[in-house]
Amino acid sequence: MQRITCPERDDWRVTAEQAGFTFHTIDGERYWDERAYYAFTLDEIEREIEGPTGEIDAMCLELVRRAVDDERTLRRLKIPEAFWPLISTSWHNDEGSLYGRLDLAFDGRGPAKLLEYNADTPTSIFETAVFQWTWLEQAIERRITPVRADQFNSIHERLIEAWKALGKGRPLHLTGLVENAEDAGTLAYLQDTAAQAGLATALIDIADIGWRDDGNFVDLDNRAIALAFKLYPWEWMFDDAFGARLAGTATRWIEPPWKAILSNKGILPLLWEMFPHHPNLLPAYFEDDPAAASLGASFVRKPLYSREGANVALISGGVTLAQQQGPYGAEGFVRQAFASLPNFSDQYPVLGSWLVDHTSCGLSIREDENPITGNGSRFLPHAII
Repeated sequence: MQRITCPERDDWRVTAEQAGFTFHTIDGERYWDERAYYAFTLDEIEREIEGPTGEIDAMCLELVRRAVDDERTLRRLKIPEAFWPLISTSWHNDEGSLYGRLDLAFDGRGPAKLLEYNADTPTSIFETAVFQWTWLEQAIERRITPVRADQFNSIHERLIEAWKALGKGRPLHLTGLVENAEDAGTLAYLQDTAAQAGLATALIDIADIGWRDDGNFVDLDNRAIALAFKLYPWEWMFDDAFGARLAGTATRWIEPPWKAILSNKGILPLLWEMFPHHPNLLPAYFEDDPAAASLGASFVRKPLYSREGANVALISGGVTLAQQQGPYGAEGFVRQAFASLPNFSDQYPVLGSWLVDHTSCGLSIREDENPITGNGSRFLPHAII
């Protein structure tokens, strides 16, 4: 694994705009950054990223199987009791999942370590699946990378195939906070992949979804929503005004309700309980567990629910080295063993290992001068050389 500085394409901004990548710059700062790329060997990708990703996903599915009807576990995850039947039904009905992203710490020298699982509403999929592939093609043409460079990236093709299986000919509504540029871009890309799979699609802001007395969620044209992709977390849906309607509707959601278990950082201590000393896991405990003291004075403190590093703190020797502010934490915290991210030219990269239909199929990299990856952390492309 190397971080290789390189010239950026003079026309990359125009290329991004033409591709619909309108959020390449956020608040005046680069989000997409191609002044360097991360290089891997094929062996690193296959043995250290692709293989462990599939193994971690299998462990996560086993965790759901054990947890879905276990009241003690659901209480530890602070999932509201009113939604336990919804979650259980979705699992036992084998409601399908489209995608997910594991965030990994990896330095090329030891096993990749799971930092967290973005199981419900992972973003950065467009720039991973499409724009970094465009970069690679043009980087090869312009001799920015070796001519035989490749990329771990079959996300686009796998999304289309997954939509065929999930859609089964039904019309698809895609919903989220469409006024957010990044969310709108993500929804537009996933809408395009669903359309390529042959599905009839419609985009609707989640605030515009209505309820009809016959038990259906409906769009602005009063059409029943049979299948809905949501870029909106389950814990927010549970708390929203229409949350009480979720159990009584025929709408099928992607991601399904059982993903509410895996999108919770409480899975980190649960995985450690189930698979202690697994080489791709870090020791982790619920903060109120006396065993958390075994981590000593150095650990990472994470709220059960958190987005983009909010309310995460890195603590070493009892001193807070870095901390992100945010609205989370009332639901409780976990403590995870401190795993130092690799330092490349004073940048700390986190690897995003993507799954589509439970198949490991792509890689994204976010880096920052801050060891906590946040909303403003830059996206860098990668190559296999």
